[in-house]
Amino acid sequence: MPRRKRAEERPVSPDPKYNSELVTRFINSLMKDGKRSTAERIFYSAMNRIAEKTKSDPIIIFDRAMKNVKPMLEVRPRRVGGATYQVPMEVRPKRKTSLAIRWLLAATRARSEHTMEEKLASEIISASNKEGAAMKKREDTHRMAEANRAFAHFRW
Repeated sequence: MPRRKRAEERPVSPDPKYNSELVTRFINSLMKDGKRSTAERIFYSAMNRIAEKTKSDPIIIFDRAMKNVKPMLEVRPRRVGGATYQVPMEVRPKRKTSLAIRWLLAATRARSEHTMEEKLASEIISASNKEGAAMKKREDTHRMAEANRAFAHFRW
């Protein structure tokens, strides 16, 4: 928690190809060591690969995958009288998107295909079909929140 004031939110400019701020945020998270052009090349070639495989608009599939991976609930630790409880809470909209991006990229990097473009395309397609490692992460998070529903009255 900041002691002085909340950090101001920096605006994100939409990407040039799809005119979407979500795509820009995804590319920013995909980027390593400040190599934006490499991250953009990987993302756009993955989108082309998705268009070839599914024969439909890749941005719609990407949006559906992101919507499917976004969590509704998560557990957060709360100390009450010396004991720490995992309290289920609703996820704020900005955090939903951040978690979905993080989980999708973690699942992508863990895949076994050869190139990053192949991995990303496969993971986005599987997430849009409600399967894959990113969806499993979301289901595990929801299952944990459901299991700890008894502690929901500790919500603050």
